Amino acid sequence: MIESVGMITIRHAEAAEDMEIIRRLFREYEAWTKTDLCFQGFEEELATLPGKYARPGGRLLIAEYHGSTAGCVALRPLQDEICEMKRLFVRENFRGSGIGRYLITEIIEEAKKSGYKKIRLDSIASKMQAAIAIYRDFGFYEIPPYYENPLPDVIYMEKSLIVNTITAK
Repeated sequence: MIESVGMITIRHAEAAEDMEIIRRLFREYEAWTKTDLCFQGFEEELATLPGKYARPGGRLLIAEYHGSTAGCVALRPLQDEICEMKRLFVRENFRGSGIGRYLITEIIEEAKKSGYKKIRLDSIASKMQAAIAIYRDFGFYEIPPYYENPLPDVIYMEKSLIVNTITAK
């Protein structure tokens, strides 16, 4: 377990049963977006979990609320010192409880522990307005596309993970 706050628990997905939970959550994510993710090799991703999200450079986290599976988030290496947050998803009946923020907080901490200097993500602007606002709250800012995506309204974001220790005098 990584973090437990009140009745919210965020934990690493590692066991075979956890991969089944992640598969279900990823499928729910795809259905919620109403987007066919085949251009990202989604079926292969599901079949080979943890796949690109495996340690040492990747992570899969599961959120539970009062013991029920509530959501997930993934991290994968992208380039040297750059990782990508993927598949942030909170089930509809758990939204508004802060679970998404806890997942983001934990995946950022995992990225820092892994030595990444930047974390990136992409998001569907027309469908993920609330998530994009939260990303901005966490210090993510828009950047040019870092891969080709056939969807028309995708935005790309990045956050520096380097802590600036220089103080202005």
